[in-house]
Amino acid sequence: VQLQASGGGLAQAGGSLRLSCAASGRTFSNYAMGWFRQAPGKEREFVAAISASSSSTNYADSVKGRFTISRDNAKTFYLQMNSLKPEDTAVYYCAARPTYIGIYYKEYEYGYWGQGTLVTVSS
Repeated sequence: VQLQASGGGLAQAGGSLRLSCAASGRTFSNYAMGWFRQAPGKEREFVAAISASSSSTNYADSVKGRFTISRDNAKTFYLQMNSLKPEDTAVYYCAARPTYIGIYYKEYEYGYWGQGTLVTVSS
């Protein structure tokens, strides 16, 4: 599976962006998916995750109520980011794990990664 993240860019505080992650090679239908981010000088951190069936989602406390993870077909999933803050500035990575069961929060639990897309939020 090759993942391609897109949709990053520059936004003002309070604004919105939608990130996309598209698969090539196969569908996502039996994959759990996640978004992580890495801010300058910091370690990569969990942002959001969704199960293969879309029945379960979870979010980091820092983005809960502002970000929404979703998937609308077998080859694309999204991170809708609203009410952006300067501290959301980071490179955002999508990740995939081939499993029908569960939802995952740790980097090592994902075997496939996208290349990252930069989100910059100005104050």
